[in-house]
Parts: sequence; C-alpha cells; structure tokens
Amino acid sequence: MISTNDVRRSFLEHFAAAGHRMVPSAPLVPQNDPTLMFVNAGMVPFKNVFTGLETRPYTQAVSSQKCVRAGGKHNDLDNVGYTARHHTFFEMLGNFSFGDYFKEQAISLAWELLTVKWGIDPARLTVTVYHTDDEAAALWAKIASLPPERIIRIATSDNFWSMGDTGPCGPCSEIFFDHGAHIAGGPPGSPEEDGDRFVEIWNLVFMQFDQAADGTRVPLPKPSIDTGMGLERIAAVLQGTHDNYETDTFRTLIDASAELTKSDSHGPMQASHRIIADHLRASGFLVADGVLPANEGRGYVLRRIMRRAMRHAHLLGAAEPLMHRLVPALVTAMGAAYPELARAQPLIEETLKLEETRFRQTLSNGLRLLDEATAGMASGAVLPGEVAFRLYDTFGFPYDLTEDALRAQGLGVDRAGFEAAMAEQKKRARAAWAGSGAAATDTVWFDIVEAGGATDFVGYATLEAQAQVVALVKDGAGVAAAEAGDQVTLLTNQTPFYGESGGQMGDAGTVTGDGFTGHVSDTAKPLGKLHAHALTVDKGRLAVGDTVTLKVDKARRDAIRANHSATHLLHAALRAVLGGHVTQKGSLVAPDRLRFDFSHQKALSNDEIAEIERLVNAEIRANVAVSTRLMTPEAAVEAGALALFGEKYGEEVRVLSMGTPRDDGRLPFSVELCGGTHVNALGDIALFRIVSESAVSSGVRRIEALTGEAARQYLLAQEAGLKAAAASLKVRPDDVADRVAALVEERRRLERELADAKRALALAGPAQAVAADESVGGVGFSGQVIEGLDAKALRGLIDEAKARMGSGVAVLVAVNDGRATVAVGVTPDLSPRLSAVELVRAAAAAVGGQGGGGRPDMAQAGGPDGARAGEAVAAVKALVAAAA
Repeated sequence: MISTNDVRRSFLEHFAAAGHRMVPSAPLVPQNDPTLMFVNAGMVPFKNVFTGLETRPYTQAVSSQKCVRAGGKHNDLDNVGYTARHHTFFEMLGNFSFGDYFKEQAISLAWELLTVKWGIDPARLTVTVYHTDDEAAALWAKIASLPPERIIRIATSDNFWSMGDTGPCGPCSEIFFDHGAHIAGGPPGSPEEDGDRFVEIWNLVFMQFDQAADGTRVPLPKPSIDTGMGLERIAAVLQGTHDNYETDTFRTLIDASAELTKSDSHGPMQASHRIIADHLRASGFLVADGVLPANEGRGYVLRRIMRRAMRHAHLLGAAEPLMHRLVPALVTAMGAAYPELARAQPLIEETLKLEETRFRQTLSNGLRLLDEATAGMASGAVLPGEVAFRLYDTFGFPYDLTEDALRAQGLGVDRAGFEAAMAEQKKRARAAWAGSGAAATDTVWFDIVEAGGATDFVGYATLEAQAQVVALVKDGAGVAAAEAGDQVTLLTNQTPFYGESGGQMGDAGTVTGDGFTGHVSDTAKPLGKLHAHALTVDKGRLAVGDTVTLKVDKARRDAIRANHSATHLLHAALRAVLGGHVTQKGSLVAPDRLRFDFSHQKALSNDEIAEIERLVNAEIRANVAVSTRLMTPEAAVEAGALALFGEKYGEEVRVLSMGTPRDDGRLPFSVELCGGTHVNALGDIALFRIVSESAVSSGVRRIEALTGEAARQYLLAQEAGLKAAAASLKVRPDDVADRVAALVEERRRLERELADAKRALALAGPAQAVAADESVGGVGFSGQVIEGLDAKALRGLIDEAKARMGSGVAVLVAVNDGRATVAVGVTPDLSPRLSAVELVRAAAAAVGGQGGGGRPDMAQAGGPDGARAGEAVAAVKALVAAAA
C-alpha cells in the first residue's frame, strides 16, 4: 500500500520532472492576505502572482500547502469527525502555471499522474466542466478518451472559480473518483450527488478572464492554471478506502488515541477518536507556525479546536490530559515532510498539556454553571442562546457540550440565539485580525517593485552608499519631485538603511545630493522587498532619477545591532536555563533598549535571571567573532540553526552563529536564521543587563534589557543611589543592606513602643467615663471615651474589658482629630442575643456615621462627629437595657 507520505512525494516529483519549481508550504498564517485568518487553499501564497502584483523567478510551481478551515466562510469544524472527508487541517496538493501552459497541458499532466503513475482505473474517473467550456470538454475527450456521459457539464458556480467579485476568474474542471456501487450516492449533477460514492479528488481551475465590477469578463493576456487536490482524499483512493480517516496517517493517530484511552476506535466513540486525530494535526501545525491559544483572533480559533478535542478526550474517559501524549505520534507520522513539527515539539506538547489541564477545570465549572442555569426548567424547555454563548465565551464551555448535556435531560438550546451572539463576537474578532497579515497589499508598492525591482540592501557591509532615486511617495501616491519642507517616502535602487523587520527598528540618517540635503527618521520594508525611507527634505529639490548619497547614523546603528545580537544570546541563554520549549514570540530592537518576548509559563526567579545574565555576559567577554553564512532554509535547520516558528523565509537565508561551543561541542552558543544587522564580535556588545521581567499574556513572558553604554549608565545610576544611601547612613556601601535591615527592625521596635506609650498616655489622661463596669438590666456594661487613643488599640482594650467582666458588653470610643472610632465587644454568653454588629451601628449613627461591621462578639465602626462620643456610648447602653 502506498503511504500518504509517498503520495505527497510522488505528486511533487511528477510536476518537478515536468519543469515546475517545487515550492515549500507557506506558514498557516497568511503572509500576503490580511483578510484571511488562515491559509485555506493551495493558491493563497500565489495570490499576488495571479493578480499581477508580484512576479516570481519561475512560471510553473508545485506545492503541498498546509491549510486550515476552521473559521469564517470556510469553516468545517462542526462536521469534523462525523463525515468521511471533513477536516480542520488538510494538505492541498497543487500545480500552478503563471501565464505559461494552459488547459491542454494541465489536463495531460493530471491524467498522466492519475492513470499512469498512480495506476487508477480510468473507468472509475468522471470529470465535470463548466457548461460553456467546449474547449475543456473536447480536451478531456481527446486526452483521456472519456465518453460524453463521463464529461458532465455543470451550469452552476461549482464549476466556475473567481478570486473575488472582481479580478481573475475562469471555468473549472473537477475530477471525481467512483468508489463503487456499494457506496451510496450518484455522479455529479445528479440528485444523489451528495453521497460518498463519487468523490471529487482534483479541481483544475482555468484562469482565463478578468472580471470587472459590472460582471463583464475580458480574456486575460496570460491565462493561468491553479489546481487543488486534497492529499487526504487521494490517499484514501490509493489506499482502497472512501474514508479519509482510514488512511495510514490518521490510523496512526487514532490507534495511539485508542491505546492511551483503552477504548475501541471503531465503536460508539469512533467520532471522538477522529475528532482528536484531526484536531491534533491542526493544533500541532498552528502552534508550530507561531499561533498560541488566546481569546481572540487566530488564537481564539486554535483554542476552540483544542478544547473541542479535549472535550472528546474527556468523553473517552481520559483521567489525565491526553492530547500532549499524542504529539510524538504526530511527529512520527508527519515530521519528515514538515520538520517544523519536530522543532516545535516541546512547545506543542507544553501548550497542549497546559491548555488541557486548565480546560478540565473549565469542564467542571461549566457543568456546574449549566446545572444552575437549567434548574427548574421543564422537559422540552430551551436554554436561551445568550446563556449558552456566555458559558462558551466567558468560561470556554463548548456549545456542543452544552447541547449534549442538555439533550440527556430533554432540554434544547436556542441555536439561533447562540449563533447571533457568536456572530457579534466574530465581528469583534475579525476587527482584531484586520490588518494582521505580514505583507502589504497597497498597489503603490507593487507598482514600484514591478517597475524597478526590489531594493538592493548593502547595509551589511557599509553604512554609506550612492544610489539612484527610483520613486517618491507622498500621501500614498507617487510624485515626481519633492521640495524643501516636504515629507515623503524615498525609494532607491540600493540602500545601506535597514528596513524595520523582525523586531529590529529601521535605520535613520541623512541623504544628500546635488544641492540637496534631507534626513531620514525611519526606514520601513513594505512587501519585504522595498526599503522605504521616511524622508524630510531640508534643502533643495529631489527628483526621481537623481543620484544621492545615503548615510546611516552610525552611533544609532551600532547601538541597534548590539541590542539585536544580545537578543540572540538572550534567546540561547533562556533555552539553556529554562528548557527547549522556550521560543521567541516577539521582540523590539531599538537603539536605547531591547525587548524580548518568549514562551514560558511562569515568572522567572531571581536565580534564573542571574544565571541568564551570567551566560550572556560570559559570551560577551569571550568576544568570539560573529559568523554569517548564506544557506537554504532546509540546510540551515539541518545544520542546527534555530528557525522561528511561523516565519516565512526566502530561498536563501542568513545564518548567524555566535559564541563559544555548547556542551555538546558541535554548535556555537547561538545559531539562528536572521536577516538583521549584528555586531562583528560579541565584545562589541560590551555589557548586558536585564532591567525587568514580566508577563505579556498567557504563556508568554517579556524581558527588557540594556546593553553597552545604556547598561553602564543604568548601573552607574544604581551605584550613585547606593553611595548616596551609604552617605546618609554613614556606612560603607557594602554595609548598606545590613544597616538598612537594622534600621527597619529598629523602626518596628520604636513603632511598637510608641504605640504602647500612646495607649498608656491616653488611658492615663482625662477620660469621659460614661459607664465603667456597671450593671445594666442585669448585664455587665463598660463604656468609655478616650481622647487621642490610636484606633488600632481598641480591639485589645475591648478584649481586656471582656476578660475583666467575665460576662457583659464593652464599648470604647477613641477620638482623634475630631473623628470618633467605636468598638463594641460582647462576651460569648451574651452574643446570641446581643450582637456587637447591631450595637456598633447604633453607636456609629450617634457620631454621624453609617453601618459598621465585624462579628457578633466584636464589631467596629466610625463617624465624623467626635464631640458626640458620649452619645455613642449611651446609644449602646440603651440597646443593652432594652434587650435586658
């Protein structure tokens, strides 16, 4: 039996042999379309190529693209596990022609692969064409010798593809496989087409028109090909099953789930095992591509996927978190094709374990809250959708679990109300994703790239270079020239200015020319290809085509690159001290500081921070030269370089090696893929100092640090403060800590003595002894007003009075600065019928206060009118008399 991995490999090799460039899968987070949450089709990474906004160094491509459909328009989540072919994560095999070959070659290549290389019986294949596409129908008859009844014309949009309301579009030709008469269903276009017998395995899109806003279509000057074939579907065909979940990859994951839970994978809980297997794939790949669980955006969808799987682990009876224990099986099954899984394995396992541990408590809480919400509901009643959504949104309790739990009680859920609340929440989530894509889509930048190509960055080797002005942009549009005082964006054919990228801030500096001077405040990197300088014209006139000299601010660049190199050392030190699960989750490299976000679940201890600082500074003192190599991403990772999950790397990457060899002696302290600017030798960093460590979000921590002169100035400021403190204390700086500790202890002692003295003085001074140790209606009573007594002493005095009386009520009023504080105590034998809380409230009212609190045997309150303190005692006495 051919394996799924072999199917993927043979597909790629078939088209590579036909001249296609083999392009690796892009990350699941879109790099060129901020309107998408996840890459959901194989053509997404090539979208700008099809629209003409981008060109590639090849005109034919083939790929196996990672895809996720779990949100927005393409949402298969709720069907997963209950059908044979729905998935959240899947692989889309595709071949593409960018204005190169068209229908005939696309059909020939597809038919050859299916029937010759893979040996599929042609008699089991049926195709569809758009009802007006006579050309495609004729080609299928010619190339595949298909009879007319197996070339089915479809008049609906199912066989006409468009990228949007406007833009490239064209007819499709779908290829269906007949699984046999023993499976229910009919051919496409028939009333039974929704059955599982005839399954679409490949869609060939013939992009041949450009659609205008009014719906009119004109032929494209360069027709193109975009095809998509689900790897899981074709693997099922080649492995002799109509069910994707019976293929080898899924069976590996499902069998692991069944073994760990000791349950039958084909029994009543079959759907649970399938959901776990599918969602494990989606969760693992999303985490590997840099997505972490969160309450909004992509992280929100990931959390939903994870928790749906974890709920089914709970249904299977897993007593402990299950999902993280299945990750090794996932890496074994798919890690060879996608090495990022193996690189991210510690983070995937830790994330799943933490999420499932937390969710188990959520399940417990959710079931309890659900019981409270449905208490008293009669059979057949419906839980309001807003309540179900609140359980889901606030407590993470899944809708399907709410529905299942209530179904057993004969109760329903208002699905429409739930979906309305969910739709509103999704609006908020979509607002959070808006603009989150990494690549710009502003046409002006694509126009500049198409006209003049990418900017040649020469700033690794020099901080000054001559260049030709290729474009000036003002207010989003190109202009021919700029005058003194204008603020424009300058683009040149080459530049030493680094464009902001990967957390490193863009360079600043000057631009000069013939009679012209200007200064650059920042440099951006639109499309990842252009270096766009934020330029203010100080003098003269600058025009497109002029030759200028660009000069980077050296001091600023030196500080930035020292901080950038320090982040690499910090990353390596964090992994050495905390573990291999640590990965970078964001950074800021500025001239005056650095900030580094990383995956870790708890705050760092002082000892861990000290050890991280020690490791980094040890590498700085060793002053090893920084080594840079250009490699393919695959070779770099194979050589031990640390690639950041979710980053999109080009065909050639810079690999930065820093520091002394690690313990294994094989690799330097830090080896990472990075396009930023760095020091020549680590000694150029001079000094590294962590100034803060804090939480950013769940599972993400942040370190802020200083290097070089900034770190020295920070330490000098700390030393100056220490010396000033030593001078004030009249001790040596080394003795400040001991002296401060002694002073703190001495202060505590003096405060205690002062409190005792104030208490004694107040008690010894003139007091308004309204009543002292008398009997009120047979109840012992002691009442006193004391001027200047610290209110904190009242509780102790009340306890003394109660002890002295044995049985009775004591009330004390302390008057300070005109304000009264009242305390009332009741001995235990009387507190059942005389509550100190009620008594103190009456006293508080007498001095203009409200309320009061405490226990039946001891309560305290206050009021602003200390002159009426005696009335407070009298009020308590009156209540005691009334109760007696």
